[in-house]
Amino acid sequence: EAVRPQPFEVDLELIADLREAGRSDALEATVDYGELCEAVRAVIEGEHATLLEHLAEEVASRALAVAGERATGVVVTVRKLRPPVPVALASAAVRICRP
Repeated sequence: EAVRPQPFEVDLELIADLREAGRSDALEATVDYGELCEAVRAVIEGEHATLLEHLAEEVASRALAVAGERATGVVVTVRKLRPPVPVALASAAVRICRP
């Protein structure tokens, strides 16, 4: 498992106050989703992590940093597809919630 790359999926739910964006329809009033995706990709493709929990914490931290003061929380799920375990599993996942 540590020798060959493992396929992952990441679900990210950003909790943010976006009322200003909803009222104004102005890009500068929302979160840059492209930047958010790039930050998540940098974590997943970056330094090797042994635990899904570590990856989830890193993704949460980066997402909150990118979103800035608009963010009030984040929910991150990191899913390892076809984990190398002795039973047939489609995936194994960790989900964390951070304020």
